[in-house]
Amino acid sequence: MIHYKTKEEVELIKQSAQILGKAHGEVAKYVKEGVKTSFLDKIAEEYIRDHQGIPSFKGYNGFPASLCISVNEVVVHGFPSGYELKDGDIISIDCGVFHQGFHSDSAYTYPVGEVSPSILNLLDVTKASLYLGIEKAVYNSRIGDIGHAIQKYVESKGFTVVRELVGHGLGKSLHEAPEVPNYGKRGSGQVLKSGLVIAIEPMVNLGTRNVVQERDGWTIRTADRKVSAHFEHTVAIFEDKTEVLTTHQYIEENFTYG
Repeated sequence: MIHYKTKEEVELIKQSAQILGKAHGEVAKYVKEGVKTSFLDKIAEEYIRDHQGIPSFKGYNGFPASLCISVNEVVVHGFPSGYELKDGDIISIDCGVFHQGFHSDSAYTYPVGEVSPSILNLLDVTKASLYLGIEKAVYNSRIGDIGHAIQKYVESKGFTVVRELVGHGLGKSLHEAPEVPNYGKRGSGQVLKSGLVIAIEPMVNLGTRNVVQERDGWTIRTADRKVSAHFEHTVAIFEDKTEVLTTHQYIEENFTYG
């Protein structure tokens, strides 16, 4: 069942999203060579809790951390650890905040030090595909329109879209209906109605689109161990507009991208 939100509820999600955006911004200050990914998780959790939020991911189905930190060939759901970031890495940081009864969710992928041009292009294409998907997330369009826009653009650039992992609705629960694939056919799927809040989150691979799950039951990596990028926003759809509730503003104020 899809839970459509009132404008008042969307405003609460937006307040959650502001805490989330600023937490991402604090983390962005420390994305550099030699920093342990566990330290980034600590920064995020402290900021969220200091601002009356709760990390959405920590404890979710047993997930042990506040951030999903996915380095290089890890697509999503990586654990923070003692791993120290190295020159040439890319790191995807996914975070959620629960505040005043509602969740928000967003992700961003960073280059660390000197990254190859092909991998920087992957990041640029994945980020651009997110906004192309958002452009199609309008009242009375369909879920398939979002995925089609993302897939068509990504594949035109020579990259591949992960199929096993998708975006989702969210609100009082972190994951709600409907699923929001990053591939699909125009005119297919659920009609987008006013009050729908969804997380759009393209996951794009440099090589094969195929993925495998590690033995920890969480970590998803590419089957060919080539790198993967991930960008995400939470958006709300109304009859007269689509509003991006999350923000990458604070990340981009604190981290020089590309």
